[in-house]
Amino acid sequence: MLKVSEHVIDACALLKGFEADVSGAGAIVSFSGIVRPEASTGSVEHLFLQAYSPMTENGIQAAMDEAKSRWPIENAMVQHRVGEMKAGDTIVFVATASAHRRAAFEAADFLMDYLKTKAVFWKREKTDLGDAWIEPRDADYADAERWR
Repeated sequence: MLKVSEHVIDACALLKGFEADVSGAGAIVSFSGIVRPEASTGSVEHLFLQAYSPMTENGIQAAMDEAKSRWPIENAMVQHRVGEMKAGDTIVFVATASAHRRAAFEAADFLMDYLKTKAVFWKREKTDLGDAWIEPRDADYADAERWR
């Protein structure tokens, strides 16, 4: 399941629903990304994300399909928020389910690396010191290289 929207992400509710949908799984891994209150450019007033639909969704779906072909996962879910968010808001939720933990962990990690480095999003952070566009860090790209 994939969703990109301005709606608030309730990670607990999403995880509960995901668990119910994959009742035969032996392992479920989930990740919630939260807007940090501090950035290198100051205290975060808000974060603004914009997507390029349907290109953003198509790319994420392709990454989900690739995860399913690389690991024996039963299901995967990605929910990503766009629009304006404040510190503490959930920006992304990823969940994967498999018979065994390693596949679930690796598939979730793979999806997050895709979202951090290749998904078509534009991020702008407003801090007490001004606005700044956010780009992936060198460490994000290094993490993503593991999957080549």
